[in-house]
Amino acid sequence: MMALRTAATGMAAQQLNVEVISNNIANMNTVGYKKQRAEFADLLYLDVERPGSQSSDTGTIVPTGVQIGAGVKAGSVYRIDTQGSPTATGNNLDVAIDGQGYFQILLPSGETAYSRAGNFSMNAQGQLVTQDGYQVIPQIAIPQGSTNITISQSGQVQVTAAGAKAPTVVGTIQLATFLNPAGLEANGNNLFTETSASGAPTVGVPGVQGVGTLMQGYTESSNVDPVTEISALIVAQRAYEMNSKVITSADQMLSTTSQMKT
Repeated sequence: MMALRTAATGMAAQQLNVEVISNNIANMNTVGYKKQRAEFADLLYLDVERPGSQSSDTGTIVPTGVQIGAGVKAGSVYRIDTQGSPTATGNNLDVAIDGQGYFQILLPSGETAYSRAGNFSMNAQGQLVTQDGYQVIPQIAIPQGSTNITISQSGQVQVTAAGAKAPTVVGTIQLATFLNPAGLEANGNNLFTETSASGAPTVGVPGVQGVGTLMQGYTESSNVDPVTEISALIVAQRAYEMNSKVITSADQMLSTTSQMKT
């Protein structure tokens, strides 16, 4: 009874689908989060009679054949990199990216990670860091006693030193872009790392050659749409129930067969 195994693969696929959807819903309020979608592919087929095979010595051809599917499998879980809406925070160290690009973050291991979360802070040395204390690349240090911190759309960071009238530039925030951002590996804590699928990063100044611009005092919201996610969750639940019903029906058929008397 192939239906038992086939329906079981369907239940496993919908379980994965629900897990992806639940992660999206859980991260509705995560800064810079990008929603994910599960894709599926059918499994190999049992060829009882191959289409196009000869059905007689006179050369007649079978028009459709008999192929029985073995179920479904997970094809991929891909990331949708649509823009999240900007949210005003009132913090002059918060920065949102309007367009393409990722902030560059220096990990404790020395590796460079990438993030869309621009909810930055300042550490004891005056360096611009993430919520986990990881430095932003290139390193930007705010002199002690500085006031009126300004981050332009092109990433230029200006501060007014104590006793000075004119602001001075202390650094420029640069963004990294990828040919295939969906190929980045998610590491948690709003961080991604480069893979062979994403390709090497191209670092540029915000607002130049397709790189997004910056918005000071804002963070990028998650791009999760609650209505869409709830609708997808209901569809996945119904599909799971239907596959479960197939298993019950197949089991009843097997039970009927085993009770037959010769």
